[in-house]
Amino acid sequence: MTPYRMPYPVPGVIWASLPLPTLLIDMQGRILEANPAAETFLNASAKALKDQPVFDRLAIDAPMDEALARVRANQSALNINDVDVTTGERAPLQCTIHLAPMHDNPGIVMLMLSPRELADRLGRSMGAKTAARSAIGMAEMLAHEIKNPLAGISGAAQLLSMNLSPEDQEMTDLIVEETRRIVKLLEQVEQFGNLRPPERKPVNIHDALDRARKSALVGFAAHMTITEDYDPSLPPTFADSDQLMQVFLNLIKNAAEACKQGGTIRLHTFYDLSLRLRRKDGASAALPLNVEIIDDGPGIRPDIAANIFEPFVSGRENGTGLGLALVSKIITDHEGWITVDSAPGRTVFRVSLPMAPREKKKEAK
Repeated sequence: MTPYRMPYPVPGVIWASLPLPTLLIDMQGRILEANPAAETFLNASAKALKDQPVFDRLAIDAPMDEALARVRANQSALNINDVDVTTGERAPLQCTIHLAPMHDNPGIVMLMLSPRELADRLGRSMGAKTAARSAIGMAEMLAHEIKNPLAGISGAAQLLSMNLSPEDQEMTDLIVEETRRIVKLLEQVEQFGNLRPPERKPVNIHDALDRARKSALVGFAAHMTITEDYDPSLPPTFADSDQLMQVFLNLIKNAAEACKQGGTIRLHTFYDLSLRLRRKDGASAALPLNVEIIDDGPGIRPDIAANIFEPFVSGRENGTGLGLALVSKIITDHEGWITVDSAPGRTVFRVSLPMAPREKKKEAK
């Protein structure tokens, strides 16, 4: 094996100047290097940290082994947003985790922590919060005004369906169903900062995906090809059906808008029992049900990739940046996990969800 050496793209002067805690991790999960910011964060010298198992020093509320494996396998960066990180010597901090492969040293991964409190000190959050409050206020007003014409559209579709063939009635039924769903979504937009808790029950992931696919193909994704690569054996997840459909619809819309000249969106489902997430109560929960929305568009701009799930962060010229923020909140409320892996020609949004609890059999009297 080639001995580790400090890669050329990170010379000593730059490494020492990085303001965020940054570690280099080897294939065995040991710390190779720690910059001065990491020494301060971990309250230990780089010499003392060297060769220590990284997750003996850092507790991160995310499935890091799986994330590191993806970075090494794909040789592309990965960001994990809004997770709790603790060193055992301080209260948990909410951080964004940045993982990046070191191409000059295969197997070596750079792990950078971006604590939210540091972003606040650097002045990146106050302006965004003010803008968020103003934009949400505008959204609430628009939502109130839009609901009235939607009721008229739904009523007109129901009247039309009375004199249509069964084939055409399917389209009017879709209009009625979608207008009702939009009204429910607008009600949530009116209270964006306080999205209602999900009404969770066993849900077939493929049913929610199929609803989203059909809606997309008769609307914003009409110019796209959407392929299905499903594992039909997946058990039900534990979710709010409408909210889960909204997640998939937003992710498909995001992919369709990235591919302006057409392209392919692949819907991929699979089972992965190795993925686990530590819950707030300290218990470890499996997230074996995985859905990937994959597009062949230009990818996410590097300057926004780390904050793509934040409100009002958008890669489109006229984008609101609310779609992915809503997706992230819904998945978090479902005790799930969402990540994005993006490069030119391939962007993958992965949603990982828990299985529905098994119903207890009633004892015979």
